[in-house]
Amino acid sequence: MTSTQLPAAGASQGLATEQFAGVRELFDSMLDAHPRYSAQVAVYLGGTRVVDLAGGPDSAADSLTGVFSCSKGVSALAFSLLVQDGLVDLDATVATYWPEFAQAGKGAVTVRQLLSHQAGLVGVQGGFAMEDYNDLPAVADRLASMAPMWRPDSGTFGYHALTMGVFLEELCRRVTGERLQDVYDRRIRAPYAADMFLGLPESEESRFRPVLFDEQPAPAFFDPHSIAGVAGNVQAGNLLGLPNIRSVRAAGSCSGAGVGSADGLARVYAGALTGIDGLPPFLTPETIALMSQEQVWGLDRVFCEISSFAVTFMKANPRMDFGSAQAFGHDGANASLGFADPLYGVGFGYVPAWNEEGGTAGRGMQLSAAVRKAILMA
Repeated sequence: MTSTQLPAAGASQGLATEQFAGVRELFDSMLDAHPRYSAQVAVYLGGTRVVDLAGGPDSAADSLTGVFSCSKGVSALAFSLLVQDGLVDLDATVATYWPEFAQAGKGAVTVRQLLSHQAGLVGVQGGFAMEDYNDLPAVADRLASMAPMWRPDSGTFGYHALTMGVFLEELCRRVTGERLQDVYDRRIRAPYAADMFLGLPESEESRFRPVLFDEQPAPAFFDPHSIAGVAGNVQAGNLLGLPNIRSVRAAGSCSGAGVGSADGLARVYAGALTGIDGLPPFLTPETIALMSQEQVWGLDRVFCEISSFAVTFMKANPRMDFGSAQAFGHDGANASLGFADPLYGVGFGYVPAWNEEGGTAGRGMQLSAAVRKAILMA
């Protein structure tokens, strides 16, 4: 099916094996209920593709769109390779690899703390222009000079929405001399043939579809100088339009400028966990256990929601019930979702065409639950 051959409203197109017929039925019911609803969902079980569905007038099997903070999870898979290779020790100080980071009392902050949202460097007053994120050294230098908003050893954490990608990228640059995006492309995306890009090449532009938005009422006052306002880079404007800017998706910031499909997301997680298409998994069980172990749980001090994080990866919890206790992945601001679940042997991807109010707690979460039910009932 090409991008011009769109599924009819209410009927998905693509693969769902007999075991996962319930996933297709649920997806079709979502399409029936909302004629403009458009999305993709994909699942790998034990390295085999068992679901690959697209539906709605604004999604096709081969279309690509923004996946926002799912980019962090994909980037963390690539960063895991650096840990696996022995280039980064999670319990070393950040300053071991990035000496300038020790400024303003941050010399004792470890890589583990930094990459689990504990460092208190959620952003800068006034925000960064979106183009600034394409100049990694400049943004990294500014963050390195800052004092934390809270004590990094205080046992609290808060979501580093846009700065997390900077930390991953700068640490990679320091220890390899390469961009993390290039490590990802060479060692994961290309060999595993995944339609999930950290930097969309010009050759794939014809497949890109802008993220779509319903008109929203004017929001209530949101102080741009609050912790949440700084973390959200509010003074720089609406971040939800980021992937729709060609220069941003071409640069592929690891915080949120990734572009892909549901199959692309599912494929990279399956590639990490079980391997696919005869290729072995690119992460060892030991590396997965190390990187996916929960580091923090509780009330996120930025957004005042219950959250839990491993090393960059989100962990499933009652509010974000996307998988078993072993599952690790990341959602995106438009409700996209990608994860691996070692207990079930699953790689999962969900990408909607429209920004979904309610986030991952909506359709993507329901579809992930249907996947688990299908496995448990087999």
